[in-house]
Amino acid sequence: MDLSGKVAIITGVSKGIGLATVEALLAKGMHVAGWGRTAPADFQHPRFHFIKCDVRDEKSVQKAFAATQKQLGEEVHVLVNNAGLGISGAVDGFAAADWHLMFDTNVHGTFYCTQAVLPAMKKQQLGHIFNISSIAGTTGIENMAGYCASKFAVRGFSQSLFKEVRKDGIKVTCLYPGSTQTNFFDDIPGTDANDSMMQPQDIADTMVYALETPFNFHLVDIEMRPLQPKK
Repeated sequence: MDLSGKVAIITGVSKGIGLATVEALLAKGMHVAGWGRTAPADFQHPRFHFIKCDVRDEKSVQKAFAATQKQLGEEVHVLVNNAGLGISGAVDGFAAADWHLMFDTNVHGTFYCTQAVLPAMKKQQLGHIFNISSIAGTTGIENMAGYCASKFAVRGFSQSLFKEVRKDGIKVTCLYPGSTQTNFFDDIPGTDANDSMMQPQDIADTMVYALETPFNFHLVDIEMRPLQPKK
């Protein structure tokens, strides 16, 4: 896809992978609508439009999509479902509210945002949806059962969606990043973000590569890991 002048929606843009992806797509000449509860600090660009949105709330997503089309036009070419969170804890002591919070954000939010953009993408017969899962969406991790369950759900959703919309010229790519140096680890006991991890820009650059592939070529699943992780 020629990215210049195209429109992208990215969720969870305040920092980390979301903000890095905003910067990468702007560098390619795209117009970017950043959806989130918090705007990125001290970040401005003439082609970046922050739109307040809580992806856990279906009505909030619908309002954000209407605002995006009002500001940037009817066509939407890229959706990056990046908003997400992880909460650790043993299953027998895990709070039900935390379980629901992860699924509301990681899974239901991905569904609401995808459902919002599909009519426009089908009308165009062109589009690319990225769902950010995790290595935790491919294998179980001790004391991360809720997070793993939510990211396995994103994996299943993505693989099913890909088969459903490929006939409409819409690509669906699911990314499975390993440890990435973001604020994700702030609330995960026993692991600290460090320079041996992948960088958010690495994930963003991978999405740019996938976006620029020829129309009839499609990267469905991309697993990513640091080469020399800190032990």
